Amino acid sequence: MKYYEVEMTIQPCSQDAQDVLSAMTAEAGFETFEETETGLTGYVQQALFDQSVLDAVLESFPFEGTYITYKVREAEDRDWNEQWEQEGFEPIIVRGERREDNALLVIHDGRHLPEDTPLSPLSTLLYKIEIDAHMAFGTGTHQTTRMICSMLLDMPLQDKRVLDCGCGTGILGICALKLGAAACTAYDIDEWSTDNTRHNAVINQVDDRLTALNGNATLLDSLTERFDVVMANINRNILLQDMERFVSVMAPQATLILSGFYVSDIPMLEEKGKSLGLMLQETKNDGEWACMILRKNPIK
Repeated sequence: MKYYEVEMTIQPCSQDAQDVLSAMTAEAGFETFEETETGLTGYVQQALFDQSVLDAVLESFPFEGTYITYKVREAEDRDWNEQWEQEGFEPIIVRGERREDNALLVIHDGRHLPEDTPLSPLSTLLYKIEIDAHMAFGTGTHQTTRMICSMLLDMPLQDKRVLDCGCGTGILGICALKLGAAACTAYDIDEWSTDNTRHNAVINQVDDRLTALNGNATLLDSLTERFDVVMANINRNILLQDMERFVSVMAPQATLILSGFYVSDIPMLEEKGKSLGLMLQETKNDGEWACMILRKNPIK
């Protein structure tokens, strides 16, 4: 499989700019990235590379005063995720903001165990999620994943039915099940993601309560089940496109948790939600990244 290596230079370069650029350029077909001192190097299959989309993304980059240039060259043949797979990631600690029991969620891989992580001595309850990921996104290292996990920690999930849209590694659905949800249906357009979700469900011993489907939001049209909690950590344009389908499978008073977008996108997503009968309940942000909770037919 032939790849292009795209060297992107960010001026001025910052961690926030690198994070936002990697999320936005995923729409141009990029599979993985390497951070450099001056920006990012992205890798994309030659057959999937859409340079016009990349140009449009760079023109609409939301950081004022930031300039991005790039060079495209043919990449040498190698496994671009090999380094990530070998190194894994350090355990990630997530806290809720409203829990009185000081519960913690620890996300880790098989190489880095939670027992090796310094935890708060005040914690009375510890939830553990092991993620075997072949790509970095969906491990909890990204702000959007951590924010949704934090919101789930604060929610009453006992016996709830959950839908994870664009599941990636399956981390959000697995998190909900660990926190007491009765069942989770997850889907992703990438077959690798649905396979990885099933694999991680087995590792975390929740595979009997998790169903992973391969496809996009159109598969929701054939579901008869209604969900109490719907989660989607996807880019803004896909959220706007698919939100009507999310609402169609939500039970009365159901909750919709969205992330994968920027603080500046909140008004647009809130307006879309209102047009579908959803009321904004809460927002939070981590730098430029944002997360929001909307409610269907909220009790007044």
